[in-house]
Amino acid sequence: MAFDIATGQRPTGASQAAVDLYETTLANHQCFIGEPVRGLRTALADSPAFVMAHVFHGYLHAAGTDAAALPGALASHAAAAALPANPREAGHVAALGHMARGELKAAARVLADVSRDFPRDALALQIGQLVDFLQGDAAMLRDRIGAALPHWTQDMPGYHAVLGLHAFGLEETGHYAAAEATGRRAIALEPRNGWARHAVAHVMEMQDRRADGVAWMRDDIAAWTEGSYFAVHNWWHLALFHLGLGDADAALAIYDAPLWGEQSTLAYDMVDASALLWRLHLMGVDVGDRWTALADSWAPAVTESTYAFNDAHAAMAYVGAGRSEALAALSDAQNRAMARDDDNAGFVRDVGAPLVRGLTAFGQGDWRGSLAALAPARDIAHRFGGSHAQRDVIDLTLIEAARRAGDPALAASLIAARDAERLRLR
Repeated sequence: MAFDIATGQRPTGASQAAVDLYETTLANHQCFIGEPVRGLRTALADSPAFVMAHVFHGYLHAAGTDAAALPGALASHAAAAALPANPREAGHVAALGHMARGELKAAARVLADVSRDFPRDALALQIGQLVDFLQGDAAMLRDRIGAALPHWTQDMPGYHAVLGLHAFGLEETGHYAAAEATGRRAIALEPRNGWARHAVAHVMEMQDRRADGVAWMRDDIAAWTEGSYFAVHNWWHLALFHLGLGDADAALAIYDAPLWGEQSTLAYDMVDASALLWRLHLMGVDVGDRWTALADSWAPAVTESTYAFNDAHAAMAYVGAGRSEALAALSDAQNRAMARDDDNAGFVRDVGAPLVRGLTAFGQGDWRGSLAALAPARDIAHRFGGSHAQRDVIDLTLIEAARRAGDPALAASLIAARDAERLRLR
């Protein structure tokens, strides 16, 4: 009999060899290393009726927020839904179905139920926090993990990952000292835990500890880069620290090599590339023709709006590259998205569409129009996901638009509000 070491249950449809491979894949995914899709496909080749391998495979497709990956998520859900499943597995199957259909809020609720009944289900915690992140639910980023943490001990496989998840939730709710201590403890247990490394980086970003941030990220680069599919985002954090120290050349060097050197077409990587170039653009740094290649990479991603957060970053690339037709097509895609009944319709309506309008106006030199579009979205921007550090680009754009509009009083007010918000979260 094969048993899932995390829950003590017998996985449905799996041999012991398939379970072992699944557990190895999960352990690697907790560090964002390896090739999880290949590992799960190997497990499924051994055990085609392995429900959780189908689910995990589907989560990897749904989690990317790429329109091109959603058919894979739907196919995995269909395969899993056709198989017998125990109650825990059935919860995962339902959550995957919601994610694949763009129903993030429903997926979050189902995964919370799974975690309540099976608090040592590491996959439910990791995917659950991801869904919380995608819909901007900071309290659940923290509390989903905090509720399960008492059921874990240091000797359990994956304990470092639960600490890393908790560290990020603590950071996003302003518990910076606890977040840093928890993240550092996770790294001490598993130096390759890129999520914990990034949680501590977030703390330093929000506390404006730029030199500390550079030291933290450069302390053990190999640990968070080798074999990691999360490395691009952590390189982005290091670039932000250099920008905060006024070193645009170092930030561009990171962009040109580890961050965007391979010109990834994954949405998460393109978001980081856009976010870094846009900050440089706001600072008046000449980025040359870098916008052109990035805008080309974004082109297929906006034929359909599946996640408003991505739309805003695609708009940055289009503005930077002077792609007015692409901006119009993006706006059309958002209009179609708002006519649907999934969660992204609300994300686009509340935040995504106003940001695209504001960024477009900024690119046209319509500073007042940019302010008018961006300002109402500022205070509700969490509704379309992302972190405090990522959404800070809205404040930075508002401040620069006010300066260019010749309104120093408004710029000073926006700066004070931004500083006060960060102070409140300390």
